[in-house]
Amino acid sequence: MKPKANLLDFESARERLLEFAAFPEQTESVGLLEAQGRVLAQDITSPINVPGFDNSAMDGYALHISDVNAQPESFDVVQRIAAGQTGTALAPDTAARIFTGAPIPDGCNVVVPQELTSEENGSVKLLKPVSLHQHIRRKGEDIAEKSIVLTDGQRLGPQHLAMLASIGVGKVSVYQRLKIGIFFTGDELTEPGTPLAPGAIYNSNRYAISALLKQLGCNTRDYGIIRDSADATREALALAAKENDIVITCGGVSVGEEDHVKAAVQSLGRLDLWQISMKPGKPLAYGKIGVTDFIGLPGNPVSSFVTFLLMARPFILKRMGVKDHGMRYMTARAGFEWPRPDKRREFLRVRLERDANEQNILRLWPNQGSGVMSSLAWADGLVDLAADTPIKAGDKVRYLSLSDLLN
Repeated sequence: MKPKANLLDFESARERLLEFAAFPEQTESVGLLEAQGRVLAQDITSPINVPGFDNSAMDGYALHISDVNAQPESFDVVQRIAAGQTGTALAPDTAARIFTGAPIPDGCNVVVPQELTSEENGSVKLLKPVSLHQHIRRKGEDIAEKSIVLTDGQRLGPQHLAMLASIGVGKVSVYQRLKIGIFFTGDELTEPGTPLAPGAIYNSNRYAISALLKQLGCNTRDYGIIRDSADATREALALAAKENDIVITCGGVSVGEEDHVKAAVQSLGRLDLWQISMKPGKPLAYGKIGVTDFIGLPGNPVSSFVTFLLMARPFILKRMGVKDHGMRYMTARAGFEWPRPDKRREFLRVRLERDANEQNILRLWPNQGSGVMSSLAWADGLVDLAADTPIKAGDKVRYLSLSDLLN
C-alpha cells in the first residue's frame, strides 16, 4: 500500500478524470415527450414572444381611465372578454369584464381585480383608487422573440420541456444516449432471491450502479457476475468494450490473486490505478480499451456508491454533453460531534432534520463504515469534510444533498 503522503487529493483526481471525458458528437432529433433527461445539442432561440400579446393577470375589470387624478366613481361595463376572445377598443372611462389570460383591449390602461370592485346595474365601482398599468402582462415580458432560452449542454427536465412547448418547439436536437456496460467479478457474489452459500454475499453493487445509471438516462447493458478466471474476465471485458461507450466494474482491480480485472484491462488497453485521499473510497481505476472508457470502482458497497456519485457521475455527465457537472453545496449546522477526523477528506452520511426550535440541523448515522449500506439508505446527504477537521455540535458544515447527486 502506498503511504498516505502519496495519495492523490480529491480535487486533483476529479479534474484528472474529467480531462479524460470527451464531449459527445453524435446527435439525434426527438420529440418533447421523449426528451425528458436528454441533453441539448443546440442553443434554442424563441421564435415568438411569450406572452404573444398583452393579457390580463387577474379576473376582474379592464378599465380605460382617462385621468388618474380624477377617477370617476363608476365605469360602464361595455363588453365581456374571456380567454381566447378578442375585445374591442375601450372608450375613455369605460370597462370590460375580463378574465385571466384574456387579451387586453386597446385603450385599457389598468386591470382591477374583481375583489376590489362592486358591480351593479351594468356599471362597476372601484372600492379604492388604483394606479395605472397594474395586473397587465406585457407582450414578451416572459420570453422575447429571438432570445436564447436554453443552451447546448442543458439536461432537460419537465420545466424545460414546458418552456419549449410554450414557444412552439416540438422537436429538439439532443446528444445520443451513452451506452454503458457493467459487470461484476467474484465467485462469492450471489444474486438476491438465491440462498447464500457459506462465505457468499449478495451482489448489492449491481443494483446500485444499474439504478444510478438509469437515473442518468444511460442505456445500460448488464453482463452480470463474471467467473473469477482470467479468460472469463478478459472475454467479458472485450465484449463490453466493443458494445459500449463506457465500461464500469466494482472491485477486482486490487493486487489480490483472484482479481483479474486489472490484468484484463492492461492486456486489452491501458489502465491507471489511483489512490485518492477520500473516505469512503480511495481506490479508483481509469483506463481505455480502444475508444471505450473504463472505470473501476471500489468493491465495498458504500465506497462504490459514494465514489460513483462524486467521481464517475460528473465524468458520465460530461460524456453525455452536460456542461454543468459541478457539486452544489449548502451550509447546514451539525447536530453531532466528530472529534477524531481522518487524514483523508471525508464524506459523512447525514440526514437533514429539524431541532426543537424548528431549525435545520444535521444528524449523523452512528456507523460510518464503508460496508454499512444502511447508512446510505437512511441518509439524505453527505457532509464534505476536509482532512484533519474535527466537528463540534453547532458548527456550520458543507452539505451535499443526495437528491441532487442522484438526479
